[in-house]
Amino acid sequence: MTTTSLPQPPRSRLGHTYREQLARYAPGGHPTAAARESAALTLAYQDRFLSGPAFLSEAERSTVVDDLHTAYGLLRSLPERVFGGSITALAAAVGLDPLQSALITRSARTGALLPLGRADLYHDGTGFRLLEFNITSALGGFENADINRAMLAYPPLEEFVRRHGLRYRDTLGCMVRTMYAECASVLPTDRPPVVAVVDTAENFAVVGPRLRVFAAKLADHGVEGIACDLGELRYPGGRPTVSGRAVDIVFRYFLAEDLTDPATAALLEPLLVAAERGRVGLFSRLDAELYGNKGTLAMLSDERHRDLFDAAELACIDRLLPWTRYVRPRTTDPGGAPVGTLSYALAHRQELILKPTLLHGGNGITAGWEVDPAEWERKVASAVDGPFVLQHRVRPAAEPFPDHAGGERELFLNWGLYVGVRDADGDGDGYGYGADEYDYGDGYGGGFVRASPDAAAGVVGMGTGASVGCVFHGGDR
Repeated sequence: MTTTSLPQPPRSRLGHTYREQLARYAPGGHPTAAARESAALTLAYQDRFLSGPAFLSEAERSTVVDDLHTAYGLLRSLPERVFGGSITALAAAVGLDPLQSALITRSARTGALLPLGRADLYHDGTGFRLLEFNITSALGGFENADINRAMLAYPPLEEFVRRHGLRYRDTLGCMVRTMYAECASVLPTDRPPVVAVVDTAENFAVVGPRLRVFAAKLADHGVEGIACDLGELRYPGGRPTVSGRAVDIVFRYFLAEDLTDPATAALLEPLLVAAERGRVGLFSRLDAELYGNKGTLAMLSDERHRDLFDAAELACIDRLLPWTRYVRPRTTDPGGAPVGTLSYALAHRQELILKPTLLHGGNGITAGWEVDPAEWERKVASAVDGPFVLQHRVRPAAEPFPDHAGGERELFLNWGLYVGVRDADGDGDGYGYGADEYDYGDGYGGGFVRASPDAAAGVVGMGTGASVGCVFHGGDR
């Protein structure tokens, strides 16, 4: 929908002010021109760039980052709080098969696991609501800061960002900083580390060009990067090499869902042995995805577990999480009353979404409002006692964006906000124009947005035709 005037959105004062500024500028230039000229950005996003950025006030940013770190800590504590300390029991509960569980349990015994994740959130007009928390090294988004830099080539935005003291975080810098902290014991002291960015052969055939860009960009952060598939690794003397080059750290891009194939598990075996013997760092550990699994969000949301959390933790859960439950014969409704899951799902089809716990990228998701009652009943009934969750629908608030004709259009945003390891000494401040590339005091790792004009879209993502935009934050200090 294109209009000439829309009311100020309830969330973004900065966005409203930016559009007012644009109205005073004579037409000229194009805000996405530099992004479209970037080979790396067009490889990742084709020509699907928003004509303006999304804005986060400093207060919003600080609040949601604190909540995400709290949620991460709660997810990491689930083995102790719910399963008597057993990672194997958590793996079984979220639906991993015995092969996946065995590999993940082994990995959990090697090295550290520090916070790194991308939260996918909607803003419902009152606050951010967490749809999924992707906790892994295979997050994408390493080009986020490139979108910011490309958008700053547009003079009206550059002036606005500078005048309001806005800034952005380099997501790749956050990833590298977390990698250094997690793999500190294997880092060389006399040269830059050699990091292999590794996926399975099947995945690499599709994403290899983008991973090569990723590996090349690591040089900007003092890292020698090599992109390859798992089968290209060799282990002379028990240490992985690629084309004869010894590797210090394997930056893992394959996921737990890729480990059901015995052939892939066999290729992984010598890498796990090398990590267990301290010959290489594995970033991140295989068990990371246990905590980012959609099923673990259901455990936080579950009424039966509320007595495991203190008042501050419950306040964070209630503020951040929509109602999310495993698909079991019985459950509790949002008020805590026991109900039959299928009957509740049928009565509230328009407000529920069915998600598999083990897949990513929107795969396998069924939005109740997008299917007829008969199909919804079949889907939910077949999911009972399987690796699926039901989640209450979050309705994103509309945010007006400039359109290409000088007007505005309403878009609905899926926010991808990144968190990494916090700065132990807390000295990160770094206010000012441009990038805070080395300011990670609270662990914020930047972000991007995916936008759709469809308020009823079950999934707002690149796979469903969304456009992508960058995020600037600040402006209220």
